[in-house]
Amino acid sequence: MAKVFNMATEKPDRMDEEHMLQLKGIYMAPYMQLATALIGKTRFAGGNMFRHQIDTMGILIDYGYIDSTLLKASCVHDVIEDIPGFDSSLIEKADEEGPEVLKLVREVTKMPGQLKQDYLRNILDNGSHKAKLLKCADRISNMISLGFVTSAEFIERYCDETEYFIFPIALEVDYNMYQELIRLVMTRRQYLEDSHYFERKKSDD
Repeated sequence: MAKVFNMATEKPDRMDEEHMLQLKGIYMAPYMQLATALIGKTRFAGGNMFRHQIDTMGILIDYGYIDSTLLKASCVHDVIEDIPGFDSSLIEKADEEGPEVLKLVREVTKMPGQLKQDYLRNILDNGSHKAKLLKCADRISNMISLGFVTSAEFIERYCDETEYFIFPIALEVDYNMYQELIRLVMTRRQYLEDSHYFERKKSDD
């Protein structure tokens, strides 16, 4: 069966009153409380994983996605993957939307032993619309953080991964997210060019 795409093509420059009222009615506290368990998880680029959850949620809001299940899932999207032995029932019981939030979080969770390319390919091929939006916002946050990473090999590998897997996901769901991801990859590749990484790599070969 052919895929049915539902790609957003416009990005609001400010939140309208309707979306403000929607956002006002979303009670995030139980999920933010769960996310604080990630405060002690440091990131390769600096900061910690709790901040990354909040940043991912902010990116979705910035793109106009005021969906309660999506925003709640974004707030805890890494807890199962990054906290050993995390009790997933805490998400399920957080509020009346907990079961749907948990289902979405599981869609974007890389399971132990799962290859990264298999994980991303599964989201591309089988992920729900919300899972793809969440993955794009997650990757935008990570690509911005990549500006603070100095490992050229890591930057190249992450850019390659983004182009191969995340670009196609973004093209299915949000054209402006796709454009932002392109710009972020371009700036990171420019950094590699300016630091003569590709010259050194070629000479090493």
